[in-house]
Amino acid sequence: MKIALFSDIHANLPALEAFFKDVDARNIDSIYCLGDLVGYNVWPNEVVNEIKKRKIPTIAGNYDFGIGRMSNECGCAYKTDHEKDNGKISISYTNFLMKDEERAYLRTLPAHLKVEFQLNEDKLNLLLVHGSPRKINEYLFEDREEKSMLRIMVDADADIMCFGHTHKPFHRVLNSGVDGQDHFRHAINIGSVGKPKDGNPQGGYVLLTINDNSSIFDKDSINVAFIRFDYDVEEAAKGVEDSPLPNEFADMLRKGG
Repeated sequence: MKIALFSDIHANLPALEAFFKDVDARNIDSIYCLGDLVGYNVWPNEVVNEIKKRKIPTIAGNYDFGIGRMSNECGCAYKTDHEKDNGKISISYTNFLMKDEERAYLRTLPAHLKVEFQLNEDKLNLLLVHGSPRKINEYLFEDREEKSMLRIMVDADADIMCFGHTHKPFHRVLNSGVDGQDHFRHAINIGSVGKPKDGNPQGGYVLLTINDNSSIFDKDSINVAFIRFDYDVEEAAKGVEDSPLPNEFADMLRKGG
């Protein structure tokens, strides 16, 4: 089974449209969205409606959760007062743009999705979260201590855990086995479609391939491919610059960070 996983569109309609064009050419079997449809750009309603039109199973990101409830908080971690001030503008403007029906949709999104496979009488649990299983806005970075990452996954009974929120893609394989018996677990940050932060302005997503022989006992039996695609960055940047949003958001799109 070939599964496409994408996240963190952040109201970037040009990037979402390019993502759909790319993924439609790849003959996938399933597709899931890990949230943060809105914020930081000018097309929150259009992005929501594209997801709804395709009937894509979607979980709530921290931005979706806040905007769905017309909150002034998005659960974001800003490092400076300047970033916090820009964030307030984004939240306020997104709340201004959102229509009632699209806002109501955001309120109904689930926190997590769990897909359980039964392969060769082995159970393989795929858990989809936005930040972490513990908190919608918890940041799981690549350099997180192995013991901590394993604890999170074991507590959530996740053999494969896919998440977004940091906008920085990575794949870590960890072994929680005991007494000489391997139990490999995969922690996968799927990156961002519409607001990458890894220095690459291309949109990104993951193709996860699970075969009939995939197993927790074989770390190489699960394939994770990080896909990058081009989109009209200037169109997205111009959308920002022609709006009340800070022009810095446009520069971030151009620089991938």
